[in-house]
Amino acid sequence: MDTFRPFTFFAVVLLLAQRATAEHVGRTNILGAIVDNSTRFGKEQKVAMEMAIKDVNEKTGPRCGLRLITSQSKPYQTALAASEPINKQEVQAILLPQTWEEASLVAEIGNQAKIPILSIADSTPLWATRRWPFLLQASPDRNAQMKAVAAIVASWEWHQVTVIYEDIDSFRSGITPHLSDALREVGVEIGNLVALSPFDSNSSLSTQLERLKGEQCRVFLVHLSLPLAENLFVKAKEMEMMDKDYVWITTDSVTSLVHSLNSSTISSMQGTVGVKSYYIYPKKYPHFQNFHARFRKNFSLENPEEENHEPGTFAFQAYDAVRTVCLAMRESSNGGQQLLDKIVRIVKFTDDGKVAPAKIFQIVNVFGKSYNELGFWSDDARDGIKKGFSKTTDERAVYNASMGSLGKVIWPGGPWETPRGWTPPTDANPLRIGVPTKSTFTQYVKVEHDPLTNKTSYEGYAINLFRATVDSLPFSLPYNLTPFSGSYDDIVEQIYLKKFDAVVGDVAIVSKRYKHAEFTHPYTESGLVMIVPARTQNSNRALLFMKPFTTAMWCLIGAISIYNGFVVWLIERKHCPELKSSAFNQTGVLLCSSFTTLFSLHGGKLHSNLSRMATVVWLFVALVLTQTYVANLASILTVQRLEPTVADVDSLRNSNAMVGYCRGSFVRNYLMEVLNFHPNNINSYNSPVEYADALRSQKIAAAFLEAPLAKLFLAKYCKEFIAAGPTFKVGGFGFVFPRGSPLLPDVTKALLNVSESGRLRELEDRMIASEKCVDGESVVDMSSLSPSSFWVLFILTGGTSTISLLVYVVWHKRFGHRTAWRLVLAVMRRWWHRKKTFSRRVSDVDTSTNFSNTSNSRTQV
Repeated sequence: MDTFRPFTFFAVVLLLAQRATAEHVGRTNILGAIVDNSTRFGKEQKVAMEMAIKDVNEKTGPRCGLRLITSQSKPYQTALAASEPINKQEVQAILLPQTWEEASLVAEIGNQAKIPILSIADSTPLWATRRWPFLLQASPDRNAQMKAVAAIVASWEWHQVTVIYEDIDSFRSGITPHLSDALREVGVEIGNLVALSPFDSNSSLSTQLERLKGEQCRVFLVHLSLPLAENLFVKAKEMEMMDKDYVWITTDSVTSLVHSLNSSTISSMQGTVGVKSYYIYPKKYPHFQNFHARFRKNFSLENPEEENHEPGTFAFQAYDAVRTVCLAMRESSNGGQQLLDKIVRIVKFTDDGKVAPAKIFQIVNVFGKSYNELGFWSDDARDGIKKGFSKTTDERAVYNASMGSLGKVIWPGGPWETPRGWTPPTDANPLRIGVPTKSTFTQYVKVEHDPLTNKTSYEGYAINLFRATVDSLPFSLPYNLTPFSGSYDDIVEQIYLKKFDAVVGDVAIVSKRYKHAEFTHPYTESGLVMIVPARTQNSNRALLFMKPFTTAMWCLIGAISIYNGFVVWLIERKHCPELKSSAFNQTGVLLCSSFTTLFSLHGGKLHSNLSRMATVVWLFVALVLTQTYVANLASILTVQRLEPTVADVDSLRNSNAMVGYCRGSFVRNYLMEVLNFHPNNINSYNSPVEYADALRSQKIAAAFLEAPLAKLFLAKYCKEFIAAGPTFKVGGFGFVFPRGSPLLPDVTKALLNVSESGRLRELEDRMIASEKCVDGESVVDMSSLSPSSFWVLFILTGGTSTISLLVYVVWHKRFGHRTAWRLVLAVMRRWWHRKKTFSRRVSDVDTSTNFSNTSNSRTQV
């Protein structure tokens, strides 16, 4: 019996210890956490969580525990492992892993058990928190990083991006719709969406990269988990896709763990630009002051195989989440909803500086053995912060829309200059350009095939302009022209079907064609013109003699003539017997003299200098008016003026007339849908000659042509046809490229250079000159002359007559002839006397002054 006493005592002690432990455990709040120890993310997360539990318990006593649940890398197995402690209420809260697949399954279990679930997944959808009320997002939403990615792309004027993402829910949710919306806001297209499976073999990865290498786009956005991203970059370097002109941008899932990569992987990522979550931990919080040092020590002890022991953003995130939940559990006596409310009050940190706002990201550049921190990108609306790039995030930060403000960037291949982001076609793989063969006006596009040599020639204004544009590009652009005999809508659709890389010709810019392609700026004027037969203007031929002057001009001539006649009559009436008869006879003489210009009185018969002065000026004005009238009337009689036979579209539509358009163009739909013509009243034609014949024979009453084509047509048939009605606003002609084509901005810029240099105008004038109408222009504008052309002459003659009249009335009638002259002489003598007197006085004053000054000087001496 004594032999068993030590064992009995040991058993009792053990039993008491277990009971004490059980009581202690009962007083401890347990936080569950799902961790994947096979990943760098999981390793950092585990060490940070353990540090947080230790820090809390050292200050408040052992009141919080941590139960780690190992992730199985398979969502359903992970959810099954987490269900046991949740259902048995062994944990008061659960911290979910990074992947949304696992988080969504565990959230369903935790919501049924009414246990708070904190997710630090890449992205928690908005609908998830409504479906599972006990689910909380414990980390900033990293979907906002897509705007930062879009800002980087727009900064360097890249217009197309190839997106490489992992084919799992957590990464797909970060691609659509967030990235698409962000890129669309800055005018960038997603050229390719490449989905990679986590289980893809190296051969499959090589195949995908080989296909991408053959594309023009060289801007790649990588949205992958770290292991898959490592394989991608290693393979890309082997395939020489980390060289000059390539651009690689990584999202937070890769960038936040770049610090943990080994030297081999880092060397394969040289020049990569990354977007990284930014975490602020101010020094005023003691638990963050020595976090780095303690983390490196603990991490190196638990993971000696890792080369780098620095904590990443995920480590800070996990540490702060665990610490926050433990504080909430310590202050909450119950679990469930009360604990959830407490966590919500603590977790919703926005102003205490512990966690950076969700819309601040750090921009890094992989170079050398690690990476350079270039600056930040922010889209936070709080406190008036603007969107843009900045060197810092404090109050003195200066924001700029361009990433170039952050300084020099090392790109793949080591160049300092900005990569073009795409590769031009090579001689081995030239640009495939479609050319329409059914152009109605061969001056724009003329395609001819020679059966003897089996060669096809391409000529015309559009072809010559495209060649001049290519010559203006800053790089060589090999291309092959290929004829296409379908409609214009069909040839644009061939770009969408990737049969052509571009289309050159008289292709109109129409809105519905934008669903298949994009256009350069129009290289012709825009508009749709109605062409109708012309007829000679013959209206009001009886009054044609009135046409040289306007009505106002005729009225003014009559008024000034009567006025001048009245002035001469008034001055000369006492000296001429003809002007002393009856009032009726004097009135007739006055009117007759007004319009005979010479007033029936020759210069020698005028007795007063006043009337002579008024008459001479009026004779000069009358001579100018007479010669101008004759010249203008001769022009009107000799120059043929044309007018349209149809006034406007309404008259065509109301009369149910037939109209024509170019076969294969968009004009037919425009006539039906916009101008409301009946389909049976619309005919198509293939050449200007067919148009002219149809208009002459009255098969059609009008033809509708695009403005540049109408200009050519009227240049050839300027005497027979004329433009009528308004010009309808439609797009001009442009070159066509695929949507988001990296070539489009460069070609558009080169086209503008050709236009600004005068080369475009030269080509157009040469084309129009080849169709110049031999007999001259179709319409000559011979406007009637108005008083505005002669106002100086009318003021001169009217002023002269008025002065003569005033002198006559004021001086002659009041003082008489002799009295007037005496008065003038007296005034002149008086003025001359006062002037001499004033001069003498001034001279005397100057003399006295000088004498006085001289006397004073002598006295002083």
